[in-house]
Amino acid sequence: MTGMWTIIAAAVSFGISALMGVWLIPFLRKVHFGSTILEDGPKWHKSKQGTPLMGGFMFIAGIIVSTILCVTLFHSTSEETRLATIKIYAGLLMAVAFGAVGFIDDYIKVVKKRNLGLKAYQKLLFQFLIAAAYLLSIYLSGGTSTTYIPFVGTVDIGLFYWPIAAILIVGMVNAVNLTDGIDGLCGSVTFFGAIFFMMIASFSGYIGMSIFSAAVAGGCLGFLIWNFHPAKVFMGDTGSLFLGGVVCALAFGIDMPILMIPVGIVYIVEMFSDILQVLYFRATHGKRIFKMAPIHHHFEMCGWSEVKIVLVFSVVTIIGGVCAFILSRV
Repeated sequence: MTGMWTIIAAAVSFGISALMGVWLIPFLRKVHFGSTILEDGPKWHKSKQGTPLMGGFMFIAGIIVSTILCVTLFHSTSEETRLATIKIYAGLLMAVAFGAVGFIDDYIKVVKKRNLGLKAYQKLLFQFLIAAAYLLSIYLSGGTSTTYIPFVGTVDIGLFYWPIAAILIVGMVNAVNLTDGIDGLCGSVTFFGAIFFMMIASFSGYIGMSIFSAAVAGGCLGFLIWNFHPAKVFMGDTGSLFLGGVVCALAFGIDMPILMIPVGIVYIVEMFSDILQVLYFRATHGKRIFKMAPIHHHFEMCGWSEVKIVLVFSVVTIIGGVCAFILSRV
């Protein structure tokens, strides 16, 4: 029965996400919610000017409906601890809140017709407040400062756990956001990441979280029908920040946030490539490490097609996911 609910969750989320594209994309075109391409981006991206933005609503709807429906039905026949259940819904709410910040950002970009949204400090303030609210809900529900570390076991980090967790959440959310730069990349990487979180959650006894992960995988796959190259719609910050919240919710939900490192290795490399580029540029007064950052743009400038980049980065995520699965069992 538990395996059935994960399959149903993935199928429902996939169906909603895929079918929403039929009417959402024309609607976004009708209201002129199109993307504005950065002037300093790859020149060939100019052809994407006006591609509908905020397509993330497609998988957001699929994941929310599927998770609530299937987790509720699962709990009607099986039991999980109160804390495990709260982590599912608190994690979903956290992702929605991050998505709301992304929506505000996208809305400002669309209204002003330029690729500038919320200021950096505004984003960070909202993000830390959301992360703090999520962690507080876990703490008040009986959550502890213990976490699983491979080869060591369950470790109690103490009071340092909470600020470290908040920084980790905000960092990962923004790393996922940076990964959304070419057709199908963020959706593909997150799809495979969700698959491995589903496997780890299932083998570790977190069935509700496994269902949540399956819903995420299904939603991403349904979205990729419309977002794979050449993309007919972009997820926007609405979608990428939501997915960042989801990735964190899955990792913290199984008490193994450290596994975000191997599963989310692509996100992390994307983030640090951008940070290193900026720091090196400032330190050397104009020199660059990469032809363009984040690193997926560097490979574009090297002549790689968008499809090749998505394929290679997906393979890297699969390798990282396999490593995470092994580490979760040691």
